[in-house]
Amino acid sequence: MAEPHSSNSPDNPTLAKNRTVDAVVSVVLMLIGAVVIMEARRLGAEWTSDGPGSGYFPLYIGIIIEVSGLGIFYQAVFGNAPDHGPFVDLEQAQRVLSVLLPAALYVLVTHFLGLYLASAIYIALFMVILGKYPAGKSVFLAVIVNTLFFLMFEVWFKVPLFKGTLDPLAFLGY
Repeated sequence: MAEPHSSNSPDNPTLAKNRTVDAVVSVVLMLIGAVVIMEARRLGAEWTSDGPGSGYFPLYIGIIIEVSGLGIFYQAVFGNAPDHGPFVDLEQAQRVLSVLLPAALYVLVTHFLGLYLASAIYIALFMVILGKYPAGKSVFLAVIVNTLFFLMFEVWFKVPLFKGTLDPLAFLGY
């Protein structure tokens, strides 16, 4: 089996190992399974006179999730050949965060500026910062793309999308 792209070196340390992540994910799955089981029981998971109760099938889905989580946990912690390899190293985490943090900021900005303007800013900045495109070209394409989306949704389909609490496009009459 080939080694992963990144190596575990002092300048690129491992932030998490596969075994640890597997164990954490299995615990999360078991918690989800427990919630599904509790809610199914609350809805009525028994067989009634006219058939299964509202929670009958969700109960079994919850049990399947719970058993799967237990199996993953057992394999991660007590398995014969647990995977001790790196799940993510510093370089990989930085690459993921370089996309995740701007996306989270985009969601926040969307609340104030709306989908169209926030998306134009997001596309332009992504093109400039990560894609290394010229600023003028990036802004031009971001405006064109979002203008087309505006025309498609607001004008042609008559489906209004969120304009933001500040509603910076109110002057357009939509």
